[in-house]
Amino acid sequence: MYDHIGLKVTNLNASVRFYTDALAPLGHILASRDDTGAGFGPPGAPALWLYLAKGQKAAVAHVAFTAPNHAAVKAFHAAGLKAGGRDNGGAGPRADYSPTYYAAFLIDPDGNNVEAVCI
Repeated sequence: MYDHIGLKVTNLNASVRFYTDALAPLGHILASRDDTGAGFGPPGAPALWLYLAKGQKAAVAHVAFTAPNHAAVKAFHAAGLKAGGRDNGGAGPRADYSPTYYAAFLIDPDGNNVEAVCI
């Protein structure tokens, strides 16, 4: 359904560091970067774009990334914490979502709720 998602960020360097580390276990890389933004995704196909919010407060959003397995969900959460993210729910089953829903949640440097999910 989606081609790409854009998030405004207040500190591009902190956000690039966070997303580079947190998305690596999911197979995503930093694909594009300049002074005003950065793009992440599979090699050659960035789908998450970060835009520097000059003098603005960034809006808060929820973004969920598909993970290939439970180990990748756990690695996403651990890497995101080390890169400056805040815990918003460790890796584990979420039976209230569905019987096979396994996810982890982080708060990124701008307050966005970022999730990795394996169903």
